[in-house]
Amino acid sequence: MMEFQTACKQLKAQGQAILNLAGDLALEQARWKPDADSWSVLEVMNHLVDEEVLDFRRRLDHVLHTPDQPWPAIDPQGWVTSKHYNERPLEETLAAFSVEREKSIAWLQSLSNPDFDATVPMPWGSLSAGDLLASWLAHDLLHLRQLIELRYALTRDASAPFSVEYAGDW
Repeated sequence: MMEFQTACKQLKAQGQAILNLAGDLALEQARWKPDADSWSVLEVMNHLVDEEVLDFRRRLDHVLHTPDQPWPAIDPQGWVTSKHYNERPLEETLAAFSVEREKSIAWLQSLSNPDFDATVPMPWGSLSAGDLLASWLAHDLLHLRQLIELRYALTRDASAPFSVEYAGDW
């Protein structure tokens, strides 16, 4: 079973890992996309800022405190273009993610006996507060994998004419 304080520590550690993977890039590297359908590091980071504020923290609060109110709407895929994620300054985005992650952890730790079994109805069944917290942790990991893939591609391309094959199979 998920332990609440461990989850908070994991969110903190994962947030730092995310910042470490995105933090030392030049702006052109942060805006680079392997293809038209992929996201850049800058797009991933702005997505994570919005997810922090408008999705996980907001929706977890909703399940815990206002489950009878309408489910907060979001558009994560649409925001990438409508909010011009790839045109934003990298340093401001990284700072925003850092601030919002700290706010999220402080908010989580301020909760008094949260009921992680509390649920809201969804089209596929019920969604619990615990499901949301577990999904928040997993969401970070999905984007850490994405950031690692982007960093690998950037390293491979920047290393030309040398090869990275000796490192092993990707």
